[in-house]
Amino acid sequence: MAEKEEIEIEDDFVAEEDDGAAPEAPVEVAKTNLTKRRIIDNLLEERRLQKQLNDYDFDL
Repeated sequence: MAEKEEIEIEDDFVAEEDDGAAPEAPVEVAKTNLTKRRIIDNLLEERRLQKQLNDYDFDL
C-alpha cells in the first residue's frame, strides 16, 4: 500500500456538447400536443352544443 499507482488521464476526451436542440424538442412536442388537445376539446364542445341545439324544443 505504500506504492501509489499512476493514473493515466486522457487529454483528448471531449464531452458531448449540448447544442440546445435536445431541450427544444420536448417543448415543441408539448406545444403540439397542447394545440391538438385544444382542437379536440373545441370539436367536442361544438358537438355538445350542436346536440343541445338539435334537442332543444323551439315550440315553447
